Amino acid sequence: MSVSRRAFATAALASLLVACGGPGTTTGGPASTPANSPSSAAPPPAKSRSVSAVGRSTPVRLRIPAIGVDTPVMKLGLAGDGSVQVPPITAHDRAGWYRHSPTPGQRGPSVILGHVTVGAYGDGVFRHLKDLHRGETVEVRLENGTAAVFAVTEVRVVAKSRFPTEEVYGNVDRPELRLITCGGARTGEGYRDNVIVFAALASASP
Repeated sequence: MSVSRRAFATAALASLLVACGGPGTTTGGPASTPANSPSSAAPPPAKSRSVSAVGRSTPVRLRIPAIGVDTPVMKLGLAGDGSVQVPPITAHDRAGWYRHSPTPGQRGPSVILGHVTVGAYGDGVFRHLKDLHRGETVEVRLENGTAAVFAVTEVRVVAKSRFPTEEVYGNVDRPELRLITCGGARTGEGYRDNVIVFAALASASP
């Protein structure tokens, strides 16, 4: 097993920790609660089933036209406790790609994280992530110039105590994307839930 794949598996088993502009974190778990979609994973649009995977190249920009997202993408690794790092709390909030996951457009689940709020700075880059719907597009621009376009297949709001680790990190036989932030009610420790967007590759072009 390569170092990258080992780190990816370790993070999956250890659970995903996503802070959203406050002290709250998430923990892994086996189940989830749906939002904007059926409880089971919805099949992707037919077009995505025939799209070939692209070569590995670091994501540098993320665009989600339906919710007004246009952000640079930074690299994230593992924190000292084995959890996935999250982007720093700054005025100029950015999304972050977990570098031990496949790059967007490669076969497997590529993971991108973002904040819903950034403390005193206000709204985070993923503040409207929960408002996405099936079929809407997510474009990731790669360092090699390729634009990988994904179609949303499902949006879920899940309790942090029931984070669907296997569904987020588990192996898949096609290029897929996971976008993750916090959501639900605010608590004394941050947010109660996570918002997870599942998407499948629809096209890739220079």
